[in-house]
Amino acid sequence: MSEHNGTYIEILNEIMETELAGVVKYTHYSLMVYGYNRIPIVDWMKGNATESLDHAHRAGEFVTLLGGHPSLKIGTLLETEQHDIGDILRESLEHESAALKLYYRLLDAATEGGSVLLEEYAREQIIAEESHLDEVNKMLRYPGQTQVFVG
Repeated sequence: MSEHNGTYIEILNEIMETELAGVVKYTHYSLMVYGYNRIPIVDWMKGNATESLDHAHRAGEFVTLLGGHPSLKIGTLLETEQHDIGDILRESLEHESAALKLYYRLLDAATEGGSVLLEEYAREQIIAEESHLDEVNKMLRYPGQTQVFVG
């Protein structure tokens, strides 16, 4: 086992835990959406839950590839009792930002440790997370507003 594998496994398990929390959060959010735009927003939330599960599974596969044991923990879950669509989207931004930081940590560790495989994986996930953050940011803007949403 490489001297860096322990660090990689630790970060990958944190990613897995965070992504699994995303499954729970997005599932909960999808159940709490009301109003005229419910159907497309619920579909979008359910898609995010599925994507989070895929991301968790992929991180877990890397953990086992490196000889580690995938975590059974789930990241932080807080019920804010805020169920306005804007509140849900702002919580989504927070969650996705936390995941993005973990992927950047993995990229830094992989670059330092010389793992091209994990570098490429981290880069792919960073692109996916940043694209998702952009999507949510645009959803939080008013029609015609071009400035980036700042929460």
